[in-house]
Amino acid sequence: MTGFALGADQEEWCGHLRALSAGRLRPLAEKGEPGRVNRPLLAALGEEGLLERVFSSGALELCLLRESLAYGCTEAETALALQGLGAYPVLRSGSEAQRERWLPGVRAGRTVAAFALSEPGAGSDAAALALEAAPDPAGGWRLSGEKRWISNAPEADFYTVFARTGEGPGAKGVSAFLVPADRPGLSGEALEMLSPHPIGALAFDGVPVGPRDLLGEPGRGFRVAMDTLNLFRPSVGAFAVGMARAALDATVTYTAGRTAFGGVLRDLQAVAHRVAEMATRTEAARLLVYAAAGAYDRGAGDVPRRAAMAKLLATETAQYVVDHAVQLHGAVALQRGHLLEHLYREVRAPRIYEGASEVQRTIIAKELYAQEAAQ
Repeated sequence: MTGFALGADQEEWCGHLRALSAGRLRPLAEKGEPGRVNRPLLAALGEEGLLERVFSSGALELCLLRESLAYGCTEAETALALQGLGAYPVLRSGSEAQRERWLPGVRAGRTVAAFALSEPGAGSDAAALALEAAPDPAGGWRLSGEKRWISNAPEADFYTVFARTGEGPGAKGVSAFLVPADRPGLSGEALEMLSPHPIGALAFDGVPVGPRDLLGEPGRGFRVAMDTLNLFRPSVGAFAVGMARAALDATVTYTAGRTAFGGVLRDLQAVAHRVAEMATRTEAARLLVYAAAGAYDRGAGDVPRRAAMAKLLATETAQYVVDHAVQLHGAVALQRGHLLEHLYREVRAPRIYEGASEVQRTIIAKELYAQEAAQ
């Protein structure tokens, strides 16, 4: 990528992904049951080598991957992203034994991963989590408490779990663990949510974990979480951009052919100007996502601020674009099965998960004032 323009090879790859998502992945997604893990879809992502790309790509390539899949099949994009989110801490902070045991299955789409951070009283405020990791007299710890709004729960094969081991206050007392789903004392239930992908709650009743289950060092779990989120936040923005571009293209096509009030909708200035605004906002979000991904790949020092900006603008923009796309289509867009009805349900959640928009604004402001204080 030169500046903010994609190279010919990148454009070709994105076109291939859009065709793949519409041609092979969308039919598999449509056969899945809403709220359940779609294992045939995951297997197809593995067969196509896309899950491997999640772990071998830089941030920019991950963004292109997520944006292109989202354009044609949001379920495929989400299934891929959840595998990455749940297993990336294992790749970066896990032991060699943990990586050898779990990552081949994740890459192949056979093993389902989940990132278990949120709790009933600790969603966006991750440092406030209360899941207790109490020392076990026999060695290791016992996990007691609850996780909630965990994607892929309760069907995942393993969970990256963040618990309070108490080495210090707040974020300093959090450790990360790899917890297999069959560990005694671990149970879960599905939650019925607006988004169609699987989300559930987990209950930990003295679940045993030991030093071999640690991801990284005791008391350094919050860093494991932030390391993962700093990579995935710009690509959440890419997911949002993919949805916005799909909604925009559908709107351009619809308004170019739909007749009303004695003419074609595109000839009404109010319609044309709204479409122009949708396009401008989408392009601005796309460029900011690419810039944040490029900063991550360069190892820039301002990645947290850029990642927060990218997620904030892209997810808020996608909400705007999809909402106005529905408005310009009218009642037809509210029918079950219509692309925009589907996107309208999908687009709301990214403004909340992996740090709500308000949290992103807090991060941005904190980084700006820290920079001012350092001058």
